Amino acid sequence: MRIRRHPSSPAVSIRELQYQIQTQDSQPQNILEEIVWHKEKEVDRFRDQTPLSDLQQQVAKLSPPQDFLAALRQGKTTPALIAEVKKASPSKGQFRDTFHPEEIAQAYERAGASCLSVLTDQKFFQGGFEILSQVRESVQIPLLCKDFVLYPYQIYKARAHGADAVLLIAAVLSNQDLAYFMKIIKALGMTALVEVHTLEELDRVISIPGVDLVGINNRDLETFHVDLAVTCSLIDARVNPLRDRGILVVSESGIHGPQDVAAVAQAGAQAILVGESLIKQESDESHFASELERMQTKIDRLFNRPAGNL
Repeated sequence: MRIRRHPSSPAVSIRELQYQIQTQDSQPQNILEEIVWHKEKEVDRFRDQTPLSDLQQQVAKLSPPQDFLAALRQGKTTPALIAEVKKASPSKGQFRDTFHPEEIAQAYERAGASCLSVLTDQKFFQGGFEILSQVRESVQIPLLCKDFVLYPYQIYKARAHGADAVLLIAAVLSNQDLAYFMKIIKALGMTALVEVHTLEELDRVISIPGVDLVGINNRDLETFHVDLAVTCSLIDARVNPLRDRGILVVSESGIHGPQDVAAVAQAGAQAILVGESLIKQESDESHFASELERMQTKIDRLFNRPAGNL
């Protein structure tokens, strides 16, 4: 997958007439490209509101980040669980009628999640950095800022709002960008979760020094089709270099029940990232007295364990 970063030629004004050449490539080719093009503009707005130098000063005053990778290696479940605080998605829309991120995050933590993932994209996932800050104040476990990172600015913004880890998507970043962003992330004491979907992307990522946490996204970000076989086939194809590098693999997307957990764990995934199946407000869950009970029950089901077994 190759995602273009610049959508079209700039408009040209001639004697009060404005004309923009509409080339064949002037429209996004898929949802991921649409998100990336919008993200370019969003980051520009953020820079206007808060310069990078201000973010760097804020980050310098913070306590060191928590060790996201260590939390997964010492997981409270097998495989370790990264539970996602997620209000909506481009393909499914809004997941719940009510959304209280602090309450959801606390329920995840008490139900056995090792880490949390927080969506910060505004337009497509109805997230935000204010949600990341709210969750940071509500729980003690490490947090992943899940966004579409294109610039170092976003890494500092994530850290300033309490993130311990940042998602880097191989489909939208060159090897040079990945290597550079890795250095920034490690200099800040943070962890990078580098996401891939194809064998070509996995090979690229394995070749980059410093990568120790890889997420295999079972969802094709061009079509949003989900297939757990992606995790199984990619690990099987590169089991030796992954093991030799000591890379921990996270299986992402499409994990709904214990059979899915067992499948990716047997393939070699040491952690799973689960959002939709936990966050959705299902009608048969409405009798539960609290968010904690509802999330506890869902996580118990996910790992096929007795209710309330932490």
